[in-house]
This record gives sequence, C-alpha cells and structure tokens, in this order.
Amino acid sequence: MDRYISDTDDQEQPLLLSQQDDKVERAPACCSSRYGLSLLSCYGFFVAYALRVNLSVAMVDMLNNTDASGNTSKSVCPAHSSPARPTYNHTASVYDWDSETQGWILGSFFYGYILTQIPGGYLASKYGAKWLLGLGILGTVVFTLLTPMAADLGAGYLIAVRVLEGIGEGVTFPAMHAMWAFWAPPMERSRLLTIAYTGAQLGTVVALPLSAQICFYLDWTWVFYIFGIVGFVWFILWALLVSNTPSTHPRITEQERLYITSSLKKELTSSGDHIPWGAIFTSMPLWAIVVAHFSYNWTFYTLLTLLPTYMSDVLGFSIKENGALSALPYIGCGLLAVLGGQLADYLRENCFYRTVVVRKAFSLVGMIGPAVFIVAAGHTGCNYILAVAFLSISSSLGGIVASGFNINHLDIAPSYAGILLGITNSFATIPGMVGPVIARALTKNNTIEEWQTVFYISAGINVFGAVFYTVFGQGVVQPWAVHNPHSHGN
Repeated sequence: MDRYISDTDDQEQPLLLSQQDDKVERAPACCSSRYGLSLLSCYGFFVAYALRVNLSVAMVDMLNNTDASGNTSKSVCPAHSSPARPTYNHTASVYDWDSETQGWILGSFFYGYILTQIPGGYLASKYGAKWLLGLGILGTVVFTLLTPMAADLGAGYLIAVRVLEGIGEGVTFPAMHAMWAFWAPPMERSRLLTIAYTGAQLGTVVALPLSAQICFYLDWTWVFYIFGIVGFVWFILWALLVSNTPSTHPRITEQERLYITSSLKKELTSSGDHIPWGAIFTSMPLWAIVVAHFSYNWTFYTLLTLLPTYMSDVLGFSIKENGALSALPYIGCGLLAVLGGQLADYLRENCFYRTVVVRKAFSLVGMIGPAVFIVAAGHTGCNYILAVAFLSISSSLGGIVASGFNINHLDIAPSYAGILLGITNSFATIPGMVGPVIARALTKNNTIEEWQTVFYISAGINVFGAVFYTVFGQGVVQPWAVHNPHSHGN
C-alpha cells in the first residue's frame, strides 16, 4: 500500500498543505454538536431500517403455511424443535400468497425508494436536509402503521403501501450526505458517517429478532405498530435538536463552529444555483461508485429481504429462532463499520495514506470477502452452524465498505454529495427491486441447489463491482466540483 508522503498525489497534496496552513484547533468530540448529530442520525437510520426489514420476518407469520407450534410445515432440512406458542397469539389474518407474490411484496418498497433518490439529493442541497429527512421517515412511519389494514385489503394494497414507504425513505441517504457536507470535517468523515450509518445495521439487528418475538408472543400486526411508535419518538427528537448547518445551530460552541467551517471552507461551493449535471454524469469516479454501490447492494438486499425465508424454508428454523439468527450477520456488520471508520481516518490522518488508497482497500475487503463466504454458505448443506457462521461472516465483512466507496461522494464532490448519493443510490436500489423477485423465481422449489445459484449470482456481481471501483475510483475533489461560475472562491 502506497503512503501519501512517498507517493504524492498532485491534487491531494496542495489541499492538505492549505488545510495545514489554515489549521484551526480541533473541537472536542465529547458532547459536541457534530457527534450529537451523528448519534441522532444513527437513531434515524435505526428507525428507517427497522421499518424496512420488519416485513421480512412478519412475512413468515403472515403466510398460511405454518402449524400450530410455529414450526414450518415443510423445509429442506429437518425442522428444529420450538416451544409451543402462547394460546393468545396468532390472532391476526394469514394469507395464501405464492412465492412470486411474496417476491413482489418484498421488493415493492424499492420501487418507491428509487423515485426520490435524485430529487432528495437536489432538494436537500438547495433547501436543507433537516425537514426533508425528518418528514421522509415520518411518512414511512405513517404508512407502516397502515400495513396491517392494507394486507387485509389484499396483496395489491400492501404493495402500494410499501411503495409509498419507499418514497418516504428514498430521501434519507441523499439528505444525510448533503447534511454531512456541512457538518463533517474531512479528517473525521469516516468516524462521523460510520457512526450515523451504523444505525442501519443496528435497526436490522434489533428489528429482526424483536419482530420474531412479537410475532411469537402477540401477532404480526404488532410488529408494525410497535416500530411505528419508535419512529414517532425519533421524529420529535430530530425536529427539536437538529439544525441544517453549524452556523444555524443554537447550542453549538463557537470553537466547534469555527473548527467545522474552517476545515470545510476549501471544499464547499454554492451548489444551489448552478449544478454541473453534464460533468457529474460523465465523471468516471462517480460511475466507479455507482458500479460498486449497485454490486454491493445486490448481495446486501438479497440477504436483507430473503434471509428469514432461507432460514425457514431451507434450514427449518421456527419463527422464534428465525429472527435472532437472521440478525446475527448484521451485528458483525455494524461493529466492523464503526471500527473500520476509526481505522480509515487513523490511516489517513496519522499514517498519511492517501484517501483513494484507503477507500479502495476497504472496498476490496468489504466486497470480495462477502462474495467468498456467501458462496461457502450455499455449500454447507444442512450444517446449520456453518451456514449461519458463513452468512454472518459475509455480512460482517460487508460493513467495511462503510469507509470505502460508501462515503467516497464526500471525497470527490462534497458540495454535491447529496446529489451524487441520490444518483448512486438510484442505481443501487435496482437490486432491491429485482433481486427478491429473481431470487424467488429461482427458488420455487426451495432446494439447496437453487439457493446456491442465487448466492453465486450475488458473489459474481460483488467481485465485478470491487474490481471496477479499484480501477476507476478516485479520492480527491474533482475539478468540476470546485470550479464553477458560482463558486465562493478558493
């Protein structure tokens, strides 16, 4: 791995030197507004992903294919024993949806999600991210509460509600990136953003097992009611405590405000009036992120939406076991994301590794590693321990990309980070739309061989994305992101 000092990047060195010339004392992290924003953002993404994945577990209990004890009536591997359900549960309706209908229901969220990616980034950059993000998640909360009623009306109504939930959540990542463009000092980006976005893994880790427990002791409808209430609490805190920029925050210290604004003054431009759309869409570093993001999400969304089904239909786990085991992969993912963020910033700031080297190294490990272990999981047969272990390692290693391509938008164009994330996330949403449908179409008989095909496809796409990003990725602010007629100057 090349070091920054010994192998100088012509663009990155002047930027670093200019930042050193204007160096401002770093504001403490403890009790700071920027880390407060990071933690509250973490809670927000916890809510967003809890509302996104709870249906994956609830679906197992919504289908008319379980016996009275809660064990699956048929699975490739021998069913596991499970304690009898309390007599007061399973009072909600169950439905006769075939595998194709299930695939459309699980993927429908992403048909709405893709619609608001680019508009979300643009609106956040132009008008501010706070209310766009807050109201987007609030809308998802409202439609989550309506999910049981929609399911009773029919699969079509449930699909429509999930599409509307996706529209609300579609603005979250672009808006958050746009906000971090004003809040995250360059040398703290990996730390702050990985803390914030780890909420996605945390939401998955909590929602999957908790949804299973709710289904077991109550019924599946309460999954949507309980998480909806948790979402309302977050919205209240977000509305009261968050500001769009450090300059407008009423409780930030002057030291922290100066530290953040001074560290960003070389990078930010006025992006609201003039957006270089042509340069953006012809930027190879951006397309490198697009390909990597699309490829990584194919595997991520395949597991996110279908892992509970695999645990039930192939490995034979009951609803109570299913949620806990489905959550295991995301515990490691969250931990490695946070630890990776600390390591990435340490390598850049203290060891002087170039940003592009760090981003590419973390992306390679975080994409090729999961590809290897998801293929291995498909060849474990009915060895439940190995299957769960390999799936857990696969998702855990995926957390490392949080400090790779996942935040590279802020490296190459911080002023347009929200718009860039909207573009890349639009393409990266396609796997969520088609992945579950294709996977369920390929696994109509739920044989191990059919699931191996699904895992091979995911792994191949992952490896391709990692190689493409390694060849074409960049780690410095692109010329079109700083030189425009409306720039504040350098």
